Amino acid sequence: MVARKRVAVVGVGTMGSQAAWRLAARGAEVVGFDRFAPGHDRSAAGGETRIFRSAHFEDSRYVPLLKHADALWRRLQRETGRELRRLSGCLLMGPAGHHQMRTVLESIAEHGLDHEILDAEALAARFPQFRIEDGDVAVLDRNAGYIRPELTVLTAAREAERLGARIHRYSPVREITPAGNGVAIRTDAGTEHVDAAVVTVGPWVNELLPGLPWEVDVRRLINAWYVPASDAWFGAERPAFIRTAPTHCYGLPSPDGVSVKLGLSRALHRPVDDPNQVDRTVRPEELEVFTELLRRHLPDLNPDPIRLSVFMEGYTESSRPLVGPLPGAPNVVLLAGFSGHGFKLSPAMGDIAADLALDGTTARPIDFLSTVDRAAA
Repeated sequence: MVARKRVAVVGVGTMGSQAAWRLAARGAEVVGFDRFAPGHDRSAAGGETRIFRSAHFEDSRYVPLLKHADALWRRLQRETGRELRRLSGCLLMGPAGHHQMRTVLESIAEHGLDHEILDAEALAARFPQFRIEDGDVAVLDRNAGYIRPELTVLTAAREAERLGARIHRYSPVREITPAGNGVAIRTDAGTEHVDAAVVTVGPWVNELLPGLPWEVDVRRLINAWYVPASDAWFGAERPAFIRTAPTHCYGLPSPDGVSVKLGLSRALHRPVDDPNQVDRTVRPEELEVFTELLRRHLPDLNPDPIRLSVFMEGYTESSRPLVGPLPGAPNVVLLAGFSGHGFKLSPAMGDIAADLALDGTTARPIDFLSTVDRAAA
């Protein structure tokens, strides 16, 4: 009889909770560590909603991974009986000639995705809450909608525990060291030895793994919630939305039917020097870009937010995440730097992490994300 592999999951958040679930489902002995507890809002997995979409602006190679994630979202909901995701559509909007609009249309054509194209006139008639500019076009991604992030992380972690995983809450990992044929995990309570480790610590990656050959740029982002003046946001169609230009932004009607959540792109986020000391106070001047966005594109929203929250995300230079073993440490699997695009992919990434930790390889198409290829380059 082959002994069960013992695998540590360091950081039981967006990616780590899914990795713990997939590892436990395959019979691994899973030991999780989190500096807080699954479902916390101290990193990126907060704000009640995140976007799921099948079409991709950035690179059509994500689409097969999104399809795998879609299947696993359905499976996790079925196995736990919790509604973690609702498919209400997503509008992808911008100037017709913008490179991201071209990429999304190419990915739709290549992979046969369920969609609808709306010109400026049709968009204005069907979704009057948006102010449309000359030359705008929109793609309605039908297999899209919103995810409940806090509930998802907590549900995946609990499902992992139901399957036998042990999760140490409020237990930050201080050091990860290859040791013989395995890995040593040091915490304030002592050192545990495992066969492999999956490291998914979000904005703490530079602190825990200071020798990485790739830079992860940690940034502080703001979400703001605004109350609409009409019922247009909460009619029969309630799509999330992303606008490419002139200000890249995203938004989601809140599930409670009260407000609309808005967020901005990486260029408008402030750098974070220390994730343990991030400034969570939002100053009035930081809202100026939101106010201008509402004036230009979303005039139906009251310009004074009813709620503000601060989160952190990790970005890479290419905006492509780091997925794979650490250089010189094949038993340490890293998932980092998802650049604001990770939550919708998280079940697939957790499954890929389980592949790599248990088998040392994966059949999923991650060559364009692989740490191995990028280290060689």
